[in-house]
Amino acid sequence: MKKLLLSLLAVSALAFTTQAQTEKGNFMVGGDVEFNSNKTDGDPKSDINFTVIPSVGYFIAKDIAVGTGIGYQFSKTYSYATINPTTGFSNKTNTFVVSPFVRGYKGINDQFKFFGQLSVPMQFGNTKLGDVNGDNFTKVSKNNNVGVALSPGFAFFPSKKFGIEFSVNGISYNNHNFEDGNGNDDGGSKNFSIGANFFAPKIGVQFYL
Repeated sequence: MKKLLLSLLAVSALAFTTQAQTEKGNFMVGGDVEFNSNKTDGDPKSDINFTVIPSVGYFIAKDIAVGTGIGYQFSKTYSYATINPTTGFSNKTNTFVVSPFVRGYKGINDQFKFFGQLSVPMQFGNTKLGDVNGDNFTKVSKNNNVGVALSPGFAFFPSKKFGIEFSVNGISYNNHNFEDGNGNDDGGSKNFSIGANFFAPKIGVQFYL
């Protein structure tokens, strides 16, 4: 009888800790942080890419959250002459990112839920060219991008305050606009994509408060 009572208490505790992550009034906090450095054999310096985009969402109703991601992306790359790697140029890009979203969950049970996220990613940045040493940069272009994306995913909640997510790209549309260093229109592009690669999902985490 004592073992049965302890088992029931353990199950009750587990149920308590895994419910209510997506209840009205809760917050979810996550984001994207990436850094990579790549150096080709024979090149004097490494290419660098850095991204930090924290995001916050608020549940306006059970299983429905609205929020936004706000962050920054930076890259610095080098192009060297094949014969003489001491000649060439460098390229630096700075981008400000804003990505409002709305997300809806559909629960299988308290620990496993599917979700769909509609977002409007916006990027505003500029590109500068410098010398081979990564100095003396001059602004050569300005680029803006506004898009719409619908992404499906799956969330696992091992505890009340923590979730592990697996998501894929679904449907997306992007409108790119470019300007030269003097602010003149320099063309643009439009891109529409549909399809999901389930063999290469994005993996992330969210904290629920």
